[in-house]
Amino acid sequence: MDEKQRDELANRQARLQVYMKRERLDGCLVSQNVGLYYWTGSMQSGYLFIPQSGESTYYVRKSLVRALGEAGVRTVGLGGFRQFGATLAADYPELFGAGEPPRIGADLDVMPAQLYLRLQEAAPQARWADASAIMRKTRSVKSKEETAAIRRAAGIASAALADGLKQLREGMTELELMAAIENSMRRQGHIGLMRMRGYNQEIMTGVVAAGEAAAVPTYFDGPAGGRGLGAAAPQSSSNWPIRRGEPILLDIGCCIDGYTIDQTRTAVIGELSESLRKAYEVSASIIRSTEKRLRPGAIPEQLYLSALEEAKANGLADHFMGFGSDQVKFLGHGIGLEIDEWPVLARGFVEPLEPGMVLAIEPKFTFPGIGVVGIENTYLITQDGFETLTASPEKLYACEA
Repeated sequence: MDEKQRDELANRQARLQVYMKRERLDGCLVSQNVGLYYWTGSMQSGYLFIPQSGESTYYVRKSLVRALGEAGVRTVGLGGFRQFGATLAADYPELFGAGEPPRIGADLDVMPAQLYLRLQEAAPQARWADASAIMRKTRSVKSKEETAAIRRAAGIASAALADGLKQLREGMTELELMAAIENSMRRQGHIGLMRMRGYNQEIMTGVVAAGEAAAVPTYFDGPAGGRGLGAAAPQSSSNWPIRRGEPILLDIGCCIDGYTIDQTRTAVIGELSESLRKAYEVSASIIRSTEKRLRPGAIPEQLYLSALEEAKANGLADHFMGFGSDQVKFLGHGIGLEIDEWPVLARGFVEPLEPGMVLAIEPKFTFPGIGVVGIENTYLITQDGFETLTASPEKLYACEA
């Protein structure tokens, strides 16, 4: 790891430490893979301890050899887990001494309950607290290097979408079209997965689905689910044959060096019906209206509510971001190492946007038995506005087989 990368890690740690002081945390323990990668530069099994001030330590179970070659922080072997508390006390005596028990935060939003209980047993001298919010806030603002990775992913996704649409033909299955897009992305460096933080939330490379199959609801916390390949994979592409005149939802992501772009385009073989075309045009209008407000200081909740009002004004509120009880209550979300990062453009998110935040904004309309139309772009919040990171041309892709 070069000096520039080490400085990047040090800056990330320093930002978290500012939050730790505000929350009166003496330290933070990171257990999740994505957090380990973000703060160490490695994703080997273990735990990272970050004190409120001073040097952090990466305690690695497996593979220590690889972590030593990758990590940009102090890295040691974990040893026996039952002695982990004693190890922390030996390395950080000023925190785990005979004084008041230290208050240690952890990523409790993703930590298994069993691990939490084992930590309490291994380090009974600590008072454990939830630090997941400050970890997510720290990660919500991206560096130039992080944004550059997302920008590279956007270029690859754009090329892959073009490659896939060149192969589109009537009767082709959703799965065949998804495979064509994925093949192109994989050959260009897509790591083959996109990570999510939410419990029991999983994602493929995205959703490529057509007609009524795209409008089939599912457990996935998004506006479109897709039929999928069965109850064991109840989302995304299925063996549904793509037919002329039905909307094709192309909601795809690409992950480069761990960082993901998220984008959606709508296509059709032939032409869409007038009602679906109108809904698509409203999604484009919502994107433009949101862009006018997209700048530092904007309140995420207000961006969502404004979009909801525009959908209502066009008579489409019942179809906005899903349908019926399966509607989701957001307009967009932060994105980076995970698909579902902060901030979320939804009720309850009232902290203003900051330069460096990256957001995927995705107004979509779902019509049961008919299909889904919409647009999704990924944006970087800049000092005075935004930059669109998505590289695919924004248009309704009308194709002739």
